[in-house]
Amino acid sequence: MRCAECKPHAAFARKRSSLDGLQRHCRDCASDCHRSRQQSLGKKVRPRAEVPVGHELCLKCGQVKPPGEGHRNAWASDGLPTRCKACRASEGRADHLRRQYGLTEAERVELIAAQGGVCCTCLAAPPVHVDHCHETGRVRGVLCFSCNAALGQFKDQPDAIRRAAAYVEGNAWKPTLVAPGVYQLPS
Repeated sequence: MRCAECKPHAAFARKRSSLDGLQRHCRDCASDCHRSRQQSLGKKVRPRAEVPVGHELCLKCGQVKPPGEGHRNAWASDGLPTRCKACRASEGRADHLRRQYGLTEAERVELIAAQGGVCCTCLAAPPVHVDHCHETGRVRGVLCFSCNAALGQFKDQPDAIRRAAAYVEGNAWKPTLVAPGVYQLPS
């Protein structure tokens, strides 16, 4: 297990208590020893992957990515990420759906399919945003960005939405001609 090779100081991890400030075994041998110890204890050990220098391995999708395809990992000794940006974003979306609405991605897709693949309100744009009641937390459907923002501006008040619909249709505020030059507004 111990390689017994002559290696440069950079191949050894630091150890304050030793005289030279380095561990007795190189990083590769220490890693192999740790792996075999974990396997003997019955723990799950990730297989070692050959990654070109400077490249990053995404543990989620298993692909080797060029530098810059992942966020810097401050907790890792080498600073390299364990997931690529795309995998991290998809996990973030899934976590948001679960925490905020109690939905999985599959349930969201089912809602969109039940709506015919379009926004419930405008029946034209692709649905992207989950809409819910702010009082009860009940999910109502999946809307496009514009319709979701509009409902938010009306603060989920059905009366305000009805008044807005009447205004847009032109029968709520249309003045009536009473006499030449004299208009009467509806009450």
